Amino acid sequence: MTTTDLSTARVHTCRLEHVLLIRMDRPAKKNAVDASMTTELDAALNLLEDDPDLRCGVLSGGPDHFSAGTDLASGPGQPTARGGGYGVVGRRRRKPLIAAVEGFALGGGFEMALACDLIVSGRTAQFGLPEVTHGVVANCGALFRAHRGVPLNIARQLLLTGQSISADRALQYGLVNETVDDGDAERAALAMADCIAGNAPLAVQASLQACDAYVHRSDALGWELTAVADAEVRASRDLQEGVRAFLEKRRPRWFGQ
Repeated sequence: MTTTDLSTARVHTCRLEHVLLIRMDRPAKKNAVDASMTTELDAALNLLEDDPDLRCGVLSGGPDHFSAGTDLASGPGQPTARGGGYGVVGRRRRKPLIAAVEGFALGGGFEMALACDLIVSGRTAQFGLPEVTHGVVANCGALFRAHRGVPLNIARQLLLTGQSISADRALQYGLVNETVDDGDAERAALAMADCIAGNAPLAVQASLQACDAYVHRSDALGWELTAVADAEVRASRDLQEGVRAFLEKRRPRWFGQ
């Protein structure tokens, strides 16, 4: 199997026959998404969608962590025209995308995984939505996608406590398709992608689009309600305090306003 590596500052892509591996590579920031990473993720997913020889993609964070979500120090940049937030979460795709999760997928990182079609994870991986601990809300799809991957009360628990769940629980609920030994998530996701890419591409794409058309029929309302919730906290003192406390590595002192 021949490979071609194309490297950028934040994201690496690797073509493996009909599969595109997209690997986030900002380990010092635990793959927190800044404007550059958003731009590069968008470009990589545009390549997956536009290249007729590519049939499936794998989104990976590498061997240590999937993603800590938004870089709170600099922000994730503007949503892209085709991909929305992070260049990922608002995207409508014809080709399957598998998340390969090691370590943790938190906040926007979890929301990127939720935006994928399948998830493979290491056995000690963690999934969480800690936004409320920073004075913000999950504004990249989790308010309406989390309960599709886990039962409603578990989704509420994730959203309201900010605490994470283990890969074992995620597998039990059906959020994760497969758990593997730590360090093997990317390899296992690529094997799954290779299996998909070996099937008739038009049949795969038609199946995915039909499934998505049904599942995502209420997404417009979900994004509208997310925008309302997000606007409510954007001007709050709690948001300013939450971000400041995170950057200063201390417990926040909430004002409730």
